Amino acid sequence: MQRYGSKLVVLIGMIVLLIIAGCGNLSVSPGKGELVEPPKTGTGQGLPNGETAAAPAAKATVYPLKVKDATGKEFIFDKAPARLVSISPSETETLFALGLGEQVYGVSDFCDYPAEALKKPKMGSIVKPNEEALLASNADLIVTGVSMKIPAVEQLRSLKLNVFKVDPKTVDDVLNNTLVFGQIFNKQEQAEKLVAEMKADRQKVTDAVKNLQPEQKKRVLLEFSPGWTVGKGEFMDELITLSGGINIYGEMAGYSQLNEEKVIAANPQIILYPSNLIDDKSKKTLDQIIKERSGWEKIDAVKNNRIVGVDKDWISRPGPRITQGLVDIAKGIYPELVK
Repeated sequence: MQRYGSKLVVLIGMIVLLIIAGCGNLSVSPGKGELVEPPKTGTGQGLPNGETAAAPAAKATVYPLKVKDATGKEFIFDKAPARLVSISPSETETLFALGLGEQVYGVSDFCDYPAEALKKPKMGSIVKPNEEALLASNADLIVTGVSMKIPAVEQLRSLKLNVFKVDPKTVDDVLNNTLVFGQIFNKQEQAEKLVAEMKADRQKVTDAVKNLQPEQKKRVLLEFSPGWTVGKGEFMDELITLSGGINIYGEMAGYSQLNEEKVIAANPQIILYPSNLIDDKSKKTLDQIIKERSGWEKIDAVKNNRIVGVDKDWISRPGPRITQGLVDIAKGIYPELVK
């Protein structure tokens, strides 16, 4: 379904046109999925002599289409891939949201949304999927996301599997990847509509908190899994900052194990946790665990009962529902501002 364009690498003066939602920013961070050529659509050309064109036709991708994924690998699509496998819950949600559910043959063991995804054949884990199942799927394209590392992607490619990886670190990356998928699968209008809805969620939050003064901003701890939090450079940290909060782990990069003394010293005013998560070991909810920790009764968030549950999947999956997670977080931090 594709031919790989290693022979067509023309880097002199290459224009990378990235349709990115928000901020009017056309630059792209390395490692994100990107269009290598300007988007081609079936909207027609300008008419001479000032003539007025008829209403434009629905946007349609013109193939061949050249795209790079997050590993830097260049793909050339002769037509829209028709038989798909997704081994990432976020990307499964995106494919279904674009109206591609019937073309999704298989999904990972963890893909549970929308409900239709549960009926699809299972392809194994999101970190190391079932190679035999992937080979048997005869998929035109296999899509994976943040959980699969590059060596695992390359292992699958060594088996002649066409694996396209995305690695979103920000909300803009999620929006951009959605638009790139719209191009690849000839679903541009659906992608643009979805991105517009997500941008509206983001605007609602940023408008609500834009007048906060520095001294009004709340100190926030996000414990997304028992004993684990997140720092700068990851999309969950951005959800806190977009919501007007101050992440007490914001000076650290990536994902971190909690240091309980550090948390007590930082004295968060809000503690966010996934409300629909049960700890495997203790069988307790995370808010129960937080309240029972020695010394944490001194923390403002615990004293004032500002331990706020948010939807686990909304905040942890960088897909179509990520901005719903943003609204959820913003309501948790500033319920008086975000309705």
